[in-house]
Amino acid sequence: MATVSRENIGLLNDKITVTLSKEDYLPAFEQSLKKYAKTANIPGFRKGMVPTSMVKKMYGSSVFTDEVLRSVEKELNNYMTQEKLDIFAQPLPLDNDARQLDMNNPADYSFAFEVGLKPVIDINPSNISVVRHKVQVTDEMIDAEVERLQTRHGKMTEPEEVNSEDIVLNVTFVETDAEGNEIEGGINKGNSVLVKYFAEAFRSQVMGKKKDDSIQLTLNEAFDEKEREWIQSDLGLKDDATAGDKHFKLNISKVGLVEKAEMTEDFFTAAYPGRNVVNEDDLRKAVREDLQAHFDAQSRNQLHDQIYHALVDHTHIDFPEAFLKRWMEKGGEEPKTAEQAEQEYPSFANSLKWSLISQQLMQQHNVQVEPQEIKDFAKQQIMGYMGVQSLDEAPWLDSYADSMLKDQKFIENTYYQLQTTKIFGILEGQVNVQEDTVTPEQLAAMQHNHAH
Repeated sequence: MATVSRENIGLLNDKITVTLSKEDYLPAFEQSLKKYAKTANIPGFRKGMVPTSMVKKMYGSSVFTDEVLRSVEKELNNYMTQEKLDIFAQPLPLDNDARQLDMNNPADYSFAFEVGLKPVIDINPSNISVVRHKVQVTDEMIDAEVERLQTRHGKMTEPEEVNSEDIVLNVTFVETDAEGNEIEGGINKGNSVLVKYFAEAFRSQVMGKKKDDSIQLTLNEAFDEKEREWIQSDLGLKDDATAGDKHFKLNISKVGLVEKAEMTEDFFTAAYPGRNVVNEDDLRKAVREDLQAHFDAQSRNQLHDQIYHALVDHTHIDFPEAFLKRWMEKGGEEPKTAEQAEQEYPSFANSLKWSLISQQLMQQHNVQVEPQEIKDFAKQQIMGYMGVQSLDEAPWLDSYADSMLKDQKFIENTYYQLQTTKIFGILEGQVNVQEDTVTPEQLAAMQHNHAH
């Protein structure tokens, strides 16, 4: 009869040894040989009439090994189930040599495995203090957004010459030498540039220019730092320390100006379809609501990030480090060297830490994600991509969402996203939250630290 023993070999690291007697695997081995005899195709014998002795001679060694290992796996899994072992990944074999197996001399065999045990975690959200950073929408913000909407829904015109800082130029940057001669093989790249993006001291050289005119410039003289970085990146010069001193001929292919939309019913409907916006007061109210919703969403993301770091940075979790490094070397999809495992372990452990914390929180609060929630999420994504305001506008949406749900990766990613959102929603009500007021710029800067 099979026996299973277990001993501790390190922090959260146990060795499990499965010992089989002949009686544990020989009956299954003999049965498998008989099945092979019934199905084997061997020249000179009718199917099902192959002698068992011949099957044993031809296939016996591999069948014997398979049955022994299958019996070991069965005993190991039964033991872990009975003992309710919560382990990382899969058991790793310890110096097990299948070459010891000999069907001609069946014997008792022992196979050893090591397992990494998941730790017990103590999570107390009531000890976490965070700050909800609020942005108050001002009239100036509303004014700027209304102007942006007027521009977005305005009419494009083509003035004869540059006479406003709001004009958009379609241009081509052609690299030249200091005398203005085009460099063979140099940069030749199209772009669109607002006149107001040019450095203030340089704009006078742009004013009065017409379609098909050219301007000779260097990036340093034509653009201030922020705009210059954007231009350099677009030209493929992001990491070139000398880029600002390069010479270019700026060829103007189009002079365009958007005439802002007037405050008419057509504009209100175009800006906010389906929102019953019929006058300027309604428009400003809708803008205020949307801006506040946008800032509140950013604020909530930042709050969740604080909670995430409080949990990950301040929850003590022990790991079976030696086991996990060996598993990274041998048990993953892509085997690693010992040096690679050592180098990658800190980030791996940090990710594993959040995985354990989130799993425990899901179990504690019975967090579930239903299939309909995933489908609804898919619909919302499509509506966002297509600019659809309501389901009534898109009767095709249901079938389109069904096609997205055939993508297993999309389902997994959406499941995780919805699951995480629910966890943080629960934690919001359990942590200590204080509030302060910040500017949109301050809140936006905080988003760069968002990590989960």
